[in-house]
Amino acid sequence: MWRTTGKELWAWRHEMRQRTEEQGIDPRELDWFLGRVSDLDSLTLKLGLLRQLAEVSLRLPLKELTRLWRQRLQERVPVQYLVGQTTWRDFTLQVSPSVLIPRPETELIIDRVVEAVETAPHKEDLQQGIWVDMGTGSGAIAVALATAFPRAKIVAIDRSAEALVTAEQNARSHGMGDRITFRQGHWFEPLDTARSICGLVSNPPYIPTATLHTLQPEVICHEPSSALDGGEDGLDHIRTLARRAPAYLMPGGIWIVEMMVGQGEAVRSILAQTQQYRDIQIYSDLAGLDRFVLAYRR
Repeated sequence: MWRTTGKELWAWRHEMRQRTEEQGIDPRELDWFLGRVSDLDSLTLKLGLLRQLAEVSLRLPLKELTRLWRQRLQERVPVQYLVGQTTWRDFTLQVSPSVLIPRPETELIIDRVVEAVETAPHKEDLQQGIWVDMGTGSGAIAVALATAFPRAKIVAIDRSAEALVTAEQNARSHGMGDRITFRQGHWFEPLDTARSICGLVSNPPYIPTATLHTLQPEVICHEPSSALDGGEDGLDHIRTLARRAPAYLMPGGIWIVEMMVGQGEAVRSILAQTQQYRDIQIYSDLAGLDRFVLAYRR
């Protein structure tokens, strides 16, 4: 640990806050960053008590904090990558440039799953069956599923070996190392359990290729493109998940994916055309925008 005075760190924060606002970046990110690299709490920063502290403990020297924050301002590196972690639901998760940073809107996919299980006539089977997190990335969804369903077996699949390293670390740090099985492969390749999966959950790539360049530099320049690019209309991977899942889902099994705003009806149509699903439902996020599609295997 390194030590500095509250007055010195306040002056640093004041200077960096000005630069942050000049770059059009939310200055609250700076306080979030400081909270992760020091022993400061958010209230101390919010109430302006920093200057009164005789000593502040830092995980990195002030010079290194300056270097990192310049990466945020000049190179637009996401703040979560700078500190190597993010918060998602009730979890603190490790992240790296090999995984997509879990978004707040994705948190609701777990709530939709839990609601669907609670109202299902075969609730017990769903609570203790096999759930698959397709394209697990950081492992966020897999860890949340394991927490929501303590008796279930969770399988987390990703094509990236680097992503699986991060996902396994997150599983272990939350006491789920023995609850989640990690497998490397492209979508269904690692699965051999025909008609025995009770739920498939995924946040697949769904951004149309032609619109990738319109994304914020933090996203398009730093997050893995393989976790973003959904093909010409953004639905390539969702089509794969919809068409191949019936061979693995048990009757009454749950299929749910996150999608881009405006894709709801197209995803509903994809599912309907297979004639393998029933009760297809579109769910909104907290902003009232279409975000998830859920269906049941016939």
